[in-house]
Amino acid sequence: MNILLISDVYFPRVNGVSTSIRTFAAQMQQMGHTVHLIAPDYGVETTDEAWVTRVPSRSIYFDPEDKLMKFSQVKALLPILKQQSYDILHIHTPFVAHYAGLQLAKALNIPVIETYHTFFEDYLHHYLPVIPQFMARGLARMISKSQCNQIDALVSPSQPMLDVLRRYGVHTPSEVIATGLQANSFAPADGMAFRAKHGIPTQRPMLLYVGRVAHEKNISFLLEVVRILADEVPDILLLITGEGPAEASLKQQVHQLGIQKYVQFLGYLDRNTELNACYQAADIFVFASKSETQGLVLLEAMAQATPVVAIAELGTASVLVEDLGARIAQENELDFVEKIQSLLINAQQREALGLRGKTYAQQKWSAAAQAEKLLALYTNVVIQRQHAQQKTPVFSAPQTE
Repeated sequence: MNILLISDVYFPRVNGVSTSIRTFAAQMQQMGHTVHLIAPDYGVETTDEAWVTRVPSRSIYFDPEDKLMKFSQVKALLPILKQQSYDILHIHTPFVAHYAGLQLAKALNIPVIETYHTFFEDYLHHYLPVIPQFMARGLARMISKSQCNQIDALVSPSQPMLDVLRRYGVHTPSEVIATGLQANSFAPADGMAFRAKHGIPTQRPMLLYVGRVAHEKNISFLLEVVRILADEVPDILLLITGEGPAEASLKQQVHQLGIQKYVQFLGYLDRNTELNACYQAADIFVFASKSETQGLVLLEAMAQATPVVAIAELGTASVLVEDLGARIAQENELDFVEKIQSLLINAQQREALGLRGKTYAQQKWSAAAQAEKLLALYTNVVIQRQHAQQKTPVFSAPQTE
């Protein structure tokens, strides 16, 4: 199959969408399919694979990490794209990529699907603070409904996220297909060497957050947890890896709470060289986001046998299973602290929980299995289009309710 992807974000911009695109593309290429991605040019030198076409882009004033592709430059690719005989177009983001993707698919006469990666209802008001929160949420729901009903099929990373979209009024045929873990997520790593490199004593209890440092990730809750936990575990450390627009306000909160010696911001870590070791170095992975469509970092932590304490809401509720690598906590600081403490004081229980999580991640969340599901959806949508053009519709894309 010849597959065209388009996204408003991709590496070197590090986030879940970039990871998902790379993971699925790698699996499909290994299976003998051709994949081509259209993505922004970030103005820095990259070592892109030949399958990525970079489009001139401009900055976004409220989100300096990201870039917005120039619509005209995307459309200018059409003559070249027409020579490639694509079977399907897959949109990954709802900005320029969505609207340009619809036009490209129409001009190429191929079906179009889209993955709903981000829970924008719980996201937009952080980045448009001049708009009242209730209005931003309503706007996000309206746009999401409109966009999701413009395509041939929809991919949701989790059932809870799809349930939300159905409540919006999205009726497009849909499948739940999560981003899986590639084999390198399970590769052995040296957590002790990571600690030594970053000056973290071997015996110091270490909590870890990995991900975008953004308002919707609820990291401020984790800082409150550390404030309480420090009274019982005086050498506790919360390591925050990643960057994002909430970093300055979170550092201010750290100072206001007086927990500077218990929190360390480390920035981005290279996925291919340091991230596994970082997961492996931690005693517990902590996560409090309530807006995840999946929560891939939870599985990455489990792949390194690191137990998780997290809130199970929206997409993370479809990943987390109590006692399979995780302790599920309420959005209550004392409950979260209690679950962390119970694991910190019992190393044997902590290790056993981590090993169960690794087995769970290996058995249920492999990238190959998820890629097979996505390719099946591609095939079904292409067949449906062919029959529709022949005026003999005999297939309906699967719907997940």
